[in-house]
Amino acid sequence: MGRHSNGIQAFVVLFLTFANACLHTRFSTHPDLARRQSTPLVSLSPEETTLVEAISNTTISEWAYYYTHGAHLAGKNLTMAQWTADRFQENGWNSSVVSYVVFLNYPVSKSLSLTYSNGSTYAPLLEEDVLDEDETSSYPDRIPTFHGYSASGSAEAEYVYVGRGQQVDFDRLIELNVPLEGKVALAKYGGPFRGLKVKNAQEHGMIGAVIFTDTSDDGDITEANGYAAYPDGPARNPSSVQRGSVQFLSTYPGDPTTPGYPSKEGSPRANHSQVVPHIPSIPISYADAIPILAALDGHGTAGADVNRTGWVGALNVSYSTGPAPGTTISMANLMEDAYTPIWDSIGIINGSIADETIVIGNHRDAWIIGGAADPNSGTAIIVELSRAFGKLLAQGWRPKRNIVLCSWDAEEYGLVGSTEWVEEYIPWLKESAVSYLNIDVGASGPWPYISATPELHTIATDTMKKILWMDTDHTMYDVWSEYTQDSIGVLGSGSDYTSFVHEGIGSIDVGSGGGSSDPVYHYHSNFDSYHWMTTFGDPGFRAHQSMSQYLTLLAYNLADQDIIQFDLPNYAQQLEVYYEELLSTIESTSQVLDTSALRSAIDTFQTGATDVQALEDQATATSDPNLVTLVNHKYRDFQRGFVSQGGLPNREFYKHLIFAPGIDTGYAPTTFPGVTEAVLARNISLAAEFVQKTADAIVVAANIIKT
Repeated sequence: MGRHSNGIQAFVVLFLTFANACLHTRFSTHPDLARRQSTPLVSLSPEETTLVEAISNTTISEWAYYYTHGAHLAGKNLTMAQWTADRFQENGWNSSVVSYVVFLNYPVSKSLSLTYSNGSTYAPLLEEDVLDEDETSSYPDRIPTFHGYSASGSAEAEYVYVGRGQQVDFDRLIELNVPLEGKVALAKYGGPFRGLKVKNAQEHGMIGAVIFTDTSDDGDITEANGYAAYPDGPARNPSSVQRGSVQFLSTYPGDPTTPGYPSKEGSPRANHSQVVPHIPSIPISYADAIPILAALDGHGTAGADVNRTGWVGALNVSYSTGPAPGTTISMANLMEDAYTPIWDSIGIINGSIADETIVIGNHRDAWIIGGAADPNSGTAIIVELSRAFGKLLAQGWRPKRNIVLCSWDAEEYGLVGSTEWVEEYIPWLKESAVSYLNIDVGASGPWPYISATPELHTIATDTMKKILWMDTDHTMYDVWSEYTQDSIGVLGSGSDYTSFVHEGIGSIDVGSGGGSSDPVYHYHSNFDSYHWMTTFGDPGFRAHQSMSQYLTLLAYNLADQDIIQFDLPNYAQQLEVYYEELLSTIESTSQVLDTSALRSAIDTFQTGATDVQALEDQATATSDPNLVTLVNHKYRDFQRGFVSQGGLPNREFYKHLIFAPGIDTGYAPTTFPGVTEAVLARNISLAAEFVQKTADAIVVAANIIKT
């Protein structure tokens, strides 16, 4: 899935008068840093030096070429799974391929047409252009545009533009007396996870959904601003289509027929209607969408009068709601349901401490032959990471903690490969797992970003100071600080850390992307290709190389330091931030809610965090192995407390009571979700219940770390 927040954009100077050749040079170098920071590069240990010097942009390019020149849709990539495991094995890891039998579906056929009130018709192309410059766009086994887990079915009706398809958009349409029942929804990509757009349409009685890309999400780099479209320039190709899953991700991820248990041959199967749509949906490009949107001009409420953030895009239409009387969409979608094997490739280095484990993961499957950024920039990076650790292993090194390296399948359908693996191995993970490190889109541009549970914030930023970013004289920390304004994201969902977090295993998600003045990344499109990556995304694979060095050093330090490098006082500080945000939310709704139990629990955790930090200092000073083990086990286990009180209302999979994906966002996080969402729903009794549950969870965590 590979999405990250675009709320903080970098602004890089790019002049319209640059020729294509200059653009190519411009995008192959690091962007200028406005603040011109210069954080001193932290010196490396001999082992760290070995790891950093082992990582080569040349071999990363080779791995990327392999992964981006063959179809690897979920459940159809056994050869790549075995190839990946073989690379782990030859680099000194014990490797295997683990199989699960899961419910997926695949496209058979689709159609979409627009009939105007005068009887004339328009038929969108529904496929992406074949480009002479981009060889994989013409491969005969290229994958058609479709939505994973979309329903088979047909619909013919007038249609309504529903904005980004959030619940608040539908609320606004109802306020405007726009008819919804029996209509087809036309929604814009962006904002919530695409499956929730379909879910919201379905719950309002709509009978089909069409989701289109809009250039309003492309920053400055658009044809309207004078930039040539890919492959001739950095702007979006007008035919690009965003494929993707329409599973209801905020309810639960994984195989929708085996909620809460691993999906094996012969596993009992549950009804999946709770998390899979029963209305058809089809994704289309902005070129295909323009005539459909334009047919609504002058009908219903004009976009400007809807007065909803994100409603009006950048296309030359009014974004009116419709419907247009007598103007209809006819759509049909046929999918093939299958119970089919998927394959996770697993590599293991056994450490000297049997009950402490670091897990590193990236998904391998893609909606397309390419997937140069999503996910195979990350896949190339973890293969290179395995090679770097192989250099240390060859020198006789052995980590203190076990390291498990995972290449997941079927992430794109709904985090399926990682969720099934966690569900199978959760007894061992709860006894052993220290952290999960995730990389998805390792590089789609030159700006690094991270989201993480708070105990990892300090080691995550400290490690950045050990890396020179993309062969410049700036550390990764400098560049990250410039891009994000020193902001570390909160984990919601949308990638493979999800199942780990909601079993109480702290996690980090890392990657690098483009700012508003960088080439447009064609997310889930045929044009997320090796050609796009080498021409625009990361020429020379320098961002790949730096990100690989970073992830490798982060894993090394978590796996090999005597004491696990966690910062629990920072966790307490972040709880304070979330608490203040909750109070603001309550105040904004003019409701009265007693949060004193939560306030008291945070104070208790703060005391425990201070105490365990003092215990760590004592363990470091004395080198007492029993004290070191005591501290490490407290650090390993404390976050299990946050998942000790059961799950969120009507979505029990999500057990972490400090943060979870928003019920109507899927991607973006909500902090203190049980309380916050109940407050926003104006269910004050439920909010009070979750104030107590959340307070209890924080106290359990505090009791684990208290001394």
